[in-house]
Amino acid sequence: MKKWKYLTMTAVLGSALMLGACGGGNAASEGGNTTDKGTEQTDTEKQLQGSVAGDGSSTVAPIVEAVVEEYAGVQPKVEVSVGISGTGGGFEKFIAGETDFSNASRNMKDEEKQQLAQAGVDFTELQLAYDGISVVVSPENDWAKDLTVAQLEQLWVEDGKTKKWSDIDPSWPDEEIVFFAPGTDSGTHDYFDEVILKGEDFVKTATLSADPNMLVQGVSGEKNALGFFGYAYYLENKDKLGIVTIDGIEPTADTIESQEYSPLSRPLFTYVKNEAMKDNEAAYDFMHFLLENAGEMANTVGYVSLPEEKYKEELAKLEALK
Repeated sequence: MKKWKYLTMTAVLGSALMLGACGGGNAASEGGNTTDKGTEQTDTEKQLQGSVAGDGSSTVAPIVEAVVEEYAGVQPKVEVSVGISGTGGGFEKFIAGETDFSNASRNMKDEEKQQLAQAGVDFTELQLAYDGISVVVSPENDWAKDLTVAQLEQLWVEDGKTKKWSDIDPSWPDEEIVFFAPGTDSGTHDYFDEVILKGEDFVKTATLSADPNMLVQGVSGEKNALGFFGYAYYLENKDKLGIVTIDGIEPTADTIESQEYSPLSRPLFTYVKNEAMKDNEAAYDFMHFLLENAGEMANTVGYVSLPEEKYKEELAKLEALK
């Protein structure tokens, strides 16, 4: 991945990325059969043609879309499109047969598995990286530096009352909290709900958005804001945000990988359709390329790579589908 140039998160989420080219291969001179030695391809680097479609998590998108850009330089005749409908929205398209793979920031739910079974679709879960959901406040907030898991639950659960900072600590401002969170189709929303709210109703006054960049803008522009989203978006915008430690632990690459930043450390996934991996050579080739490069790219865009042995295991799972 040496030639890859970093894409900002804003550019990544501005639109679904569609990369691919229709350019020709190396041209031999007329009347001869010589090929430029500098661009000669081996059998393992043969040019493929075709298309691959994916959708899903905005959290996973920076990793996958950056790999898509690099892949376009390797296989310019393969068109790879990656939509950003959130984890839940991506699974809806996956179930409907619209995509070959689906990016997810949570495990697939039982009801989603049942719908795929009813549709006759076999799938495989592949892990790509680790993330730590980051709880953030305005840089003007000089009081909420650390929260416990119990306090997070108290803040984010709907209890019919107006939420104020002074509810947590009487010495904090007697001012209403302004909440910002990923939308309900987001796997980040689902994961936070599961491990923090434990299924209780989400605070109704929260502003929800599928675009983490909108959440960054909201939190950074409101003194009494409280929000959360993936670690990469915090790193990309940490000059505009204040980070909240959870039970004294700050999200970092080390605390996320070690799971010390608990319970908000989590794996990131992509799910592939087994049939697509067997029948669509371009889809299989792209997914193989993704797993080979996901670790380096995860570190580049602000997530945490898996142990090398784990990537070997995921590649073996993919290769078994072929």
